Amino acid sequence: MWKRIENIMQLNNINQRQLAKKMQVSPGTLTELKKGRIKKPSFDLMCKFADALGVSLEELREKED
Repeated sequence: MWKRIENIMQLNNINQRQLAKKMQVSPGTLTELKKGRIKKPSFDLMCKFADALGVSLEELREKED
């Protein structure tokens, strides 16, 4: 899932710190997800990702090719 988030971040030209600020979470939360320490993010966290990145939850769930 982090790869998909990184791709969307790249398309939107934002970095991890900017995304954390838009989501109103600590940058450490994103680092934990990136490193795989958060295996099953909460629905609330996923909604924050979708809102901050301007995508639907379905887009975040899509399997990578």
